[in-house]
Amino acid sequence: MEIKVMVNGLPGNMAKEIIEAVQRRGLTVVPYSLTGPGVDLEEMEIGDEVVTIVKPELRDDLITSIKEEQGEFFTIDFTHPSAVNGNAEFYIANELPFIMGTTGGDRDKLMADTASSEVYAVIAPNMAKQLVGMMAMIEQAKETYPGLYDGYKLSVVESHQKTKADTSGTAIAMVGMFNKMGIVPFGVEEIELVRVEADQMDRMQVPQEYLTGHAFHTYRLVSPDGTVAFEFRHNICGRSVYAEGAVDAVLFLNDQKQKQSEKKLFNMIDVLKAGAMN
Repeated sequence: MEIKVMVNGLPGNMAKEIIEAVQRRGLTVVPYSLTGPGVDLEEMEIGDEVVTIVKPELRDDLITSIKEEQGEFFTIDFTHPSAVNGNAEFYIANELPFIMGTTGGDRDKLMADTASSEVYAVIAPNMAKQLVGMMAMIEQAKETYPGLYDGYKLSVVESHQKTKADTSGTAIAMVGMFNKMGIVPFGVEEIELVRVEADQMDRMQVPQEYLTGHAFHTYRLVSPDGTVAFEFRHNICGRSVYAEGAVDAVLFLNDQKQKQSEKKLFNMIDVLKAGAMN
């Protein structure tokens, strides 16, 4: 069965990486990509595919003809935090099953809008397979041992490419989980963002060749008397791990759609539990 995928967010690097992953995995690229304001580029050649870039003012007029031309397809969104809610509303209105990998926006509204629709979707702050597994373990600890870190103090430092406009969705999700394990309450505004490249290399030890695409996070928990400390850390160079996870999410969502699952809104832990990650 042919599975078609529209990847939105060109000419961004993440969208380009995902299109390459779609091609590697044998899925079909829908040769259109929704973009944001101020993009002058008309098209991009990626692998053996020429993708037309659809500007915001044209998408409402073009989506009907794109659907007629392409038939059913899935949408992967790696765009800009400011576009999250508007894009989700667009997908829902046009009955486009979607993978939302973009962080930011009004997340409560995003989840509520999607849950109240009939559209199949995977919404996740992170799509890196192994990191999703780590988050699943923390999630399980949160449910099983709610007072595990009673009185401990948390500090969080996250480093991403300097162009990342918002706080990491992964860091926000992790903070939420740790807050339910008894720590001294920690607000997401306390997360330290490292966006200066010199600091990324010197302090975070990010290799220079990955300054334009990385995710280095450290979560440190210290006991009330300061004698015990635990660290959870992940250092991700490049974007391919996210791209592969996004394609896994498409395959999972296709399975759910084919079997007409009553549940329609999923996250990447659902994908992981289903064994749908290659």
